[in-house]
Amino acid sequence: MNPSRDVTSATLSPSQAKHFAAPARVNLIGEHTDYTGGLVMPMAIPFTTVAHLRAAADGRQTFTSEQFSTSRSITPEERSPRIGDWSDYPVGVLRELQALNIDVPPFELHINGNVPLGSGLSSSASIEVATAVALLSHAKTNLPSEQIATLCQRAENNYVGSPCGIMDQFVITAARAQHALLLNTRDLTFELLPMNQGSLASCRIVVANSGVRHSIASGDYGVRRREVEAGQAKLRERFPQLRDLGDATLEQLMACERELTHESFRRCRHIITENRRVLAARDAMLAGDPVALGSVMTAAHASERDDFECSIAEIDFLVDTAVQLPGCFGARLTGGGFGGCTVNLVDVAHTDEFVSNLRSAYLSRFGIPLETYICTAVDGAVARAAMRPNAANKER
Repeated sequence: MNPSRDVTSATLSPSQAKHFAAPARVNLIGEHTDYTGGLVMPMAIPFTTVAHLRAAADGRQTFTSEQFSTSRSITPEERSPRIGDWSDYPVGVLRELQALNIDVPPFELHINGNVPLGSGLSSSASIEVATAVALLSHAKTNLPSEQIATLCQRAENNYVGSPCGIMDQFVITAARAQHALLLNTRDLTFELLPMNQGSLASCRIVVANSGVRHSIASGDYGVRRREVEAGQAKLRERFPQLRDLGDATLEQLMACERELTHESFRRCRHIITENRRVLAARDAMLAGDPVALGSVMTAAHASERDDFECSIAEIDFLVDTAVQLPGCFGARLTGGGFGGCTVNLVDVAHTDEFVSNLRSAYLSRFGIPLETYICTAVDGAVARAAMRPNAANKER
């Protein structure tokens, strides 16, 4: 594998099916805040999931994938439970459309793409959004981007059984090229922040894939979320005016410390301080200041490592190594944690050297070849759906 590559869309064989594309995403800052009314700052990146859809003559709704050997075929009336494989994600989207009384005629849906699986770049949400856009087109129905995003979140929460927040589905649906998206996850208002302001124009976002895969549908992610929700409930009990942790202050958290478990206290401290860091990152982006942005990114990683405890040795090594390399302004774990990727802010003049040195250090320490991706901010699925049908699987 190449040590680094500029990410482009998946190249797919032409077919008679219509194509509907959705990107992946990387979160610059604002981790584990999106299910407590907090702030996040992701951007869509040009890894792509493409849903190929055509009408079916056999009266069934069939799901296949280029990446997975299993397939699934159901009738429109069938309400089968989740089965624990990749098909739960698109079937969950279908279920949510049906819950809105949207009639989706029989179809064959084939999923292809190049989003790294289990890497923290949101392959699952990319599948969900690509599926939603495809099935809505097939049903000759339009929904606003906000409703598409929340529908896909419900599919993952209710059908797949993963307690994810709204960030991934929202940015993959609503992102705009050359911008990060600052999202208030409570009311879904957002601000587009230019990635090419001031000295930031000479920086690149480099994503480093640790090779340690994770799934947020199981295990530690769910435990952390329950710890957060327990702390949030106690804060709201003490301070009834609080809607969620997005309103909370450190002073209020400290007042409840003795009533919380040690774990809940630290999880909530991460979220409250992370919301502050997102606002600091916004200021740095608007000022075009990579030094300030990088500093707050690195501070966010320390909070994920120490307070939220969702990092691992491989990720910590990547961050600690990255911030010592020339040209790196900051680095942090991105995604749900427990594996996946780091996101790095790097001066363009040092990008090749940075990638080479980071890859060499990681291979020497862990014996794992490190994949890196040099990413630009791209359009979300709604903007792509507005493109000509024969160009829907190409980057603009």
